[in-house]
Amino acid sequence: MHMDRITEAIAHFIGLFEVTVEEARQRDAYDKFNAQATDAPNLPGLPNSTTPFAAPFEFLGYDPGLMYRPPAPDWVLVHPWTSTEYGPLQVSHGDPSALPAHGYGSPRLDLAYNLSPFKVILPEVETLGSVANYISQAIGLSDNDYIGVGGHGLRFTPSPVGDDAVLALAGAAARQSPIMDVEMPGSAEELASFVAAASELLAGFSGDPSPGTSVFVEKSQTLEGVFANGKRVEEAPKLEDYFTPDDVLVDDDDEVHPTNARITETGIDIDASVKLESGENTLVNNAVLKNFWTAAPVTAVVGKHIELNAIIQINAWYDEDYVSSALDGWTKDPALTQAFNVAEFQRYTHDEEDGERDTPGSFPKHWVVKEVDGDLMIVNWLQQFTFMSDNDIGILSSSGVTTRVYSGDNLAYNDISIYELGFAYDLIIIGGNVYDANIIHQMNVLLDNDTIGAVNGFQTTGEGFVSTSGNLLWNQGYIHNVGGADRFETLPEHYLEAALRLTGGEDHLSDGVLSDAAFAGLGFLRVLHVKGDLHNVQYVKQTNILGDSDHVAVAMHAINENPGAEWEITTGGNALLNNAAIVDLDSLGKTYVGNGHYSNEILVQADIISTEPDLGGQNPDVLVNEAVAFLDEDVGGTGDTEYGNSGNFDADSSQADGLQTLIG
Repeated sequence: MHMDRITEAIAHFIGLFEVTVEEARQRDAYDKFNAQATDAPNLPGLPNSTTPFAAPFEFLGYDPGLMYRPPAPDWVLVHPWTSTEYGPLQVSHGDPSALPAHGYGSPRLDLAYNLSPFKVILPEVETLGSVANYISQAIGLSDNDYIGVGGHGLRFTPSPVGDDAVLALAGAAARQSPIMDVEMPGSAEELASFVAAASELLAGFSGDPSPGTSVFVEKSQTLEGVFANGKRVEEAPKLEDYFTPDDVLVDDDDEVHPTNARITETGIDIDASVKLESGENTLVNNAVLKNFWTAAPVTAVVGKHIELNAIIQINAWYDEDYVSSALDGWTKDPALTQAFNVAEFQRYTHDEEDGERDTPGSFPKHWVVKEVDGDLMIVNWLQQFTFMSDNDIGILSSSGVTTRVYSGDNLAYNDISIYELGFAYDLIIIGGNVYDANIIHQMNVLLDNDTIGAVNGFQTTGEGFVSTSGNLLWNQGYIHNVGGADRFETLPEHYLEAALRLTGGEDHLSDGVLSDAAFAGLGFLRVLHVKGDLHNVQYVKQTNILGDSDHVAVAMHAINENPGAEWEITTGGNALLNNAAIVDLDSLGKTYVGNGHYSNEILVQADIISTEPDLGGQNPDVLVNEAVAFLDEDVGGTGDTEYGNSGNFDADSSQADGLQTLIG
């Protein structure tokens, strides 16, 4: 029976105990037997027979705890490529110095290995491929509402607000950008042309501010630091200090729908109030791009190296509001439209610590070359666009109840997050040119010209609050390059020779390449050879356009005027937000360039405060009363009042959304 080790040990112990007992018994029997030995008769001998023995079962699982270790052999270290007592090697065919290296080093070293009993096996290295993302996100929303609230018996039909004005403002903002009209490049040639053309345009751009426009331009071969609204600052402004996302994403039912009715001795008492919110739209574009596709401690470029880092930020708004003098006794929100352009340029340099190499004096003798036959593409082209129209027309009166109208509060959100992680090499050789560009283009356009007028006879004795501005335009861009700006040097001759020989099909690296200080202590080199160009282009374009020009008329109730009602009108409070971040891995050390390095880094921050088209400061009451149809027989209904026809309003308008009468 097969037993485990513990059971077997117990069995051995029990057996040993039985043997001891048996020996004691045998001693007693032996003394008796010895006394009777003389009286023992002569007995015949025992028969001699052979019993066959077989063990057909293999004893598994038993480990006696013994391990045999043979003595180590006497090793003799032989260096065939050095001076030894061996005779010279006889080669019968050709010159041994002409033999190919096959990726193992010099021909002499390769020959020595081929003649020795040892074989060098180098690790497997993957070949890097291209990566390209072309992403376009677009949101379009038309929320143009026609509102009629209360028993005013009036018809309010001003001319609808179109998109011409906001589009004209967007065109003026676009003209402040040196590279606004850019088509998405679809090939390597178009990418190279785009980077070269954009670099030239930005290098020659100085800004052309027109009346109402401020433009800040900062250019240099290397930009580092934080900039806010045309000034270098120590710390960037924080969005949460000016905008709280909870106000948009969280719906507080207790606040939106409070209890406004109370039971009293005389019946039910209802708070008479009118609340209109026709703004508070939020447009968000968010893009985070992290490119860690590939890099090396040494990059050798045979051609030219063009580097471009640019952040272009434009805020344009027109916020001229006209409020009736009948509302002079109301509380007016003092908040004005605020605009922020925040940009940050940072660089990180990867420096090897002293003593990091195990053997600083040794250099690699072997290498593995992986080749890209053509261009290597590392491209992310991201576009985010939002166009929203929220031009509301409404006429309101208090009917002695609680009335709440929400005709805005729209949310548009574009989001992109990309993290690209490839793998690094020890040496990257580019046979052509390098086009390295990181560009962030951000633009916000807001048209918020509101008109709040009163119909003849409108008056209030209750509390009133009006807010027509308080908008926020926010652009924030961040570019972080991994690779020092001072890493560039002229391409040495041995790197040029290596690039030419690799292009010609030879797998050869000279001692000049192998002895580069960046390779000290490496056992072998992982080499990436790109025959064509390297296109490393990261482009993010974000645009928000919002038209929120509201026309609101306030009137008295036709039957019971309710002048003590409380009023609250909000037509602004919009937020246009752009946020973009690019983290780009360029190099882990030195970059050698054969045909020149061209670097251009630029920041453009512009604000446009428009005054066109100018409404001429007209009295909003005049505009409202001209648009109200008094005693219009086409409206229908009977029972004319001093305000006009007492029938329900006719939503005869080109507005896309008719809310009819909302009483709550």
